[in-house]
Amino acid sequence: MSFLWRQQGSEKNGIRSSLNSVLRSIPVWPVYLLGGLPAVWFFLLGFSNQLGPNPINKLEHLLGEFALQLLILGLIVSPLRRYTAINLLKFRRSIGLLAFSYVALHLLVWLFLDVRILSQIWADIVKRPYITIGMLSFVVMLPLAITSNQKSMKWLGRNWFRLHKLTYLVCLLGAFHFIMVRKGFQLEPLIYLSVISFLLLVRLASKLPRY
Repeated sequence: MSFLWRQQGSEKNGIRSSLNSVLRSIPVWPVYLLGGLPAVWFFLLGFSNQLGPNPINKLEHLLGEFALQLLILGLIVSPLRRYTAINLLKFRRSIGLLAFSYVALHLLVWLFLDVRILSQIWADIVKRPYITIGMLSFVVMLPLAITSNQKSMKWLGRNWFRLHKLTYLVCLLGAFHFIMVRKGFQLEPLIYLSVISFLLLVRLASKLPRY
């Protein structure tokens, strides 16, 4: 029986090794290409009047929700490597930059297609908590996006890793922003918050000492 377990374990290791070899051979640029396609599709739906009675609001929602999905995907990379030995680390930076791009598009649609009045923009940021949280999330993402390159990693050293732990805060802020936008009790945004919380707890547990 133990021989069968060892054989099965060896087969699984071989599959993971083969999968990681394939992943290492894939360049990063297709991730940006594929990651940008949903944005093109969302805008095409808007231009062709297929986003319902409130197309601007729907476009904002689609962009923001996809950004949150990308942030969750970025959180999955480390536990996936730790617990399954599947290594997607080479794609994590591109996933993060795509998430930032979708958040930026989400913000730009709100600024230039939804509000459009400068004084009203500031009033909304100050008076509406869900907008305040959304803007805070974007502001926190800015230094992460700016320093997502090898030069910044070398310049900042260990501080780079400390800075990029703000990703966890961004994910939580994004989830709370989504909950507040929806208003009232709705299951979908709570699922996002639950998934993010679970992934953060898994990451925290992985840092605890083992006895």
